Amino acid sequence: MPTAVPTQPPHLDRLERAADQAIEASGGDAREAVKALIVANEFLERRLEELASPGYARGRVLPRDRKDWYD
Repeated sequence: MPTAVPTQPPHLDRLERAADQAIEASGGDAREAVKALIVANEFLERRLEELASPGYARGRVLPRDRKDWYD
């Protein structure tokens, strides 16, 4: 009688594939993959802080030189 092969939930399967791709992109070195992911995460955190900053949004959404600008 054939044994059923347990399958992972789709989100875990996707995570496994992403981890494999990160390691492969780092030449098979898991430590280098982790370091690269940390750098990428720090970049994204800084970018998110910039986008969430009221001063950043204020300058992007409505330029200061517009006549209908009110502080």
